[in-house]
Amino acid sequence: MLGNIGIPGLILILIVALIVFGPSKLPEIGKAFGNSLREFKNATQGIVNDKENKSEDKNS
Repeated sequence: MLGNIGIPGLILILIVALIVFGPSKLPEIGKAFGNSLREFKNATQGIVNDKENKSEDKNS
């Protein structure tokens, strides 16, 4: 889905976000998004590791 956006689409989205949120709020939103993405990544890695550990326990 995101592969169809392209560079012009990303620039348009950035301009709209800049207009809607303003230049002072945009870095805060980016930081919050990055933190949320990091938490999601860590949580999914934990789930995958739990699954791998359970499958290893069953094979033993």
